[in-house]
Amino acid sequence: MPESAPVPDSAAPGATGELAAERARLDAAREALRRMREDVLATETPEVFGDWVSTQVLRQAREMRAEALADLPGAPLFFGRLDFDPGTVFEDGDVRDGADRVRIGRRHVHDQGGRAMVLDWRAPISQAFYQAVPAAPMRVRTRRRYGFGAGGELTAFEDEDLTAPGPDAAPGGAEEAAPGGGLLAAEIERPRTGPMRDIVATIQPEQDDLVRAPLEATLCVQGAPGTGKTAVGLHRIAYLLYTERQRLARSGVAIVGPNRSFLSYIRNVLPALGEVDVGQTTLTELLGIVPVRRTDTAEAARVKGGARMAEVIRRDLWSLLREPEEAVVVQRGARRWRVYPEDLRELTGELRERGVAYESGRGLLEHRIAHAVLTLMEAAGEACDDRTHDQVRRNRAVRSAVAAIWPKADPVRLVLGLLTDPGRLARAAEGLLTPEEQEAILLPGRPRGPKSARWSEADLALIDEAACLIRRPSGLGHIVLDEAQDLSPMQCRALGRRSQGGSMTILGDIAQGTAPAAAEEWAVLLRHLGKEDGRLHVLDRGYRVPAQIIDFAARLLPRIAPGLGAPVAVRRAPGSLSVQDAGADRVGEAAVQACRTALDGEGSVALIAADAEIPALLEAARAAGLSPGLLGGGDGEEDALEAHRLVCVPASLAKGLEFDTVVVAEPAAIAAAEHRGLHRLYVVLTRAVSRLHVVHAAPLPDALAAAGRI
Repeated sequence: MPESAPVPDSAAPGATGELAAERARLDAAREALRRMREDVLATETPEVFGDWVSTQVLRQAREMRAEALADLPGAPLFFGRLDFDPGTVFEDGDVRDGADRVRIGRRHVHDQGGRAMVLDWRAPISQAFYQAVPAAPMRVRTRRRYGFGAGGELTAFEDEDLTAPGPDAAPGGAEEAAPGGGLLAAEIERPRTGPMRDIVATIQPEQDDLVRAPLEATLCVQGAPGTGKTAVGLHRIAYLLYTERQRLARSGVAIVGPNRSFLSYIRNVLPALGEVDVGQTTLTELLGIVPVRRTDTAEAARVKGGARMAEVIRRDLWSLLREPEEAVVVQRGARRWRVYPEDLRELTGELRERGVAYESGRGLLEHRIAHAVLTLMEAAGEACDDRTHDQVRRNRAVRSAVAAIWPKADPVRLVLGLLTDPGRLARAAEGLLTPEEQEAILLPGRPRGPKSARWSEADLALIDEAACLIRRPSGLGHIVLDEAQDLSPMQCRALGRRSQGGSMTILGDIAQGTAPAAAEEWAVLLRHLGKEDGRLHVLDRGYRVPAQIIDFAARLLPRIAPGLGAPVAVRRAPGSLSVQDAGADRVGEAAVQACRTALDGEGSVALIAADAEIPALLEAARAAGLSPGLLGGGDGEEDALEAHRLVCVPASLAKGLEFDTVVVAEPAAIAAAEHRGLHRLYVVLTRAVSRLHVVHAAPLPDALAAAGRI
């Protein structure tokens, strides 16, 4: 049974016991971290003689190291302690000289003598903090958790005796609860404002298993709302950078999120863990060769996103090759050497069958023709070497022949030509796309060139497919894909090419798939990513979203994701769900009033509605004096999340975000706004972690109303 030190914060000035000693240790650790950072900043950067670039690289590395050692306000340096069996010695070097007590924190901190004061949560010994239980204590006698106030001041601690027999006790008498006692439950449920925080102090065993998976493993995590799948992905990046930093420094890592709002929401997590140099991008930015200025119809997005388009583009690209009609005549002195059309066709066909990249094929054809000429020269008794080969390859006749047979290709112009020429599209799509599907994907208007064309997001994946057929891209060591269920097969192919030789962490929820070409099952998505060997893991235990909210949203699952099990909520919170029929023309007024009431409490508040309804609700909230921010609007993503407790959120931008209180206005309008509107509504209804207030005038969608009263 956990034992708490119930020392109230008001008693802190006079506390002389163990709580005061723990506070002193925290102060000492902060001072040690400050000295560590000052030592880095005081280090002289050597001037590399004659190499300005190397000097700048060294200086940048020093600055990044200093930034990683910055003490973040409100982020305690240690959050746990492990007391091991006396005399325990660990082979991995985490604990030396038989030390039997360690403190676990967000980063490693040592004193001036090099002795560890805080061990990094990613160190092997720290795994016991997350995994040890009485049945398997991992040599731990006692696990201590610390409680902290809003300013980062240590206010309490709680000990868990792992030598006691029997199952872990659940705090507060709950039937199901996160293991570890009241402080852990309080931290999980603590209200929050602004961007996402790390969960390093509250990682659960099933999450820890995924976080510490080796770099070579590709993980696919099906996570219900509130199960921490995004946090798992971010913490896995931090863990891999700790264990495989040199390998990943060479190959690189990236986090790919669904939109800028989401990336703004998660932006502080890795810096809080000491990782300040991880690229975070959206798929649109990653593939953004051309600007996106148009939204496809659902049918156009579905067809363009389908895997059949890869073959359409491949056919169109290779149709650029022309049959040789004339011999290549290379003159060397008084002699002329001929390579006849039938020989050129054989050379071209051999290269095409090899599956080389289109641009590489052009260069290889030059070499093949030059080799054919040298073969003729050697047969006539002339001496040839590498210099002769290079001279022949550069011969004007050879280059002219290659340009005629194997013309250069530009990916943007290739896709533009394909999507604006019905005859060309019909030839490339024969047997693959129906005439109706071909008509659906033709670009509107008559663009005169790439700059005047109005491209969509789905077009970016087509251009990328062409670009990678022309010239293959380099890969990354590890990619984290969040909200991956919305990736089309063509988008998966684009990302998979950037992970050849690397691994991925794929995060998502099939029930939250809102894109027209969203995945119906993970096995298909993994195949399109080229990661058929990826291991599927299911997180279905929600720690923050109350059961009342999860159960209400889960009424949609039989309609949107048949066969997918409903998530299990760890906690129940009476009064966390309310559904209000506001009556005609009063939804906006009722929603604003619900927001006002929520602002009287703690934490962040979101007003979510169909995109078209947000402007009117924003004005109503402003008129009521509530000073809301707008996500995806003129405020900027960071300002909206940090500067405003109340944020108006278009339903299309809600995915991946989390708020203490969510007010949903007119669910039926959200469901009717798009092709997969019920999926979008499921997303919206699962954004609240404390309270969900639904306001409506139109009848609720049948799937929600079918189960009767709330």
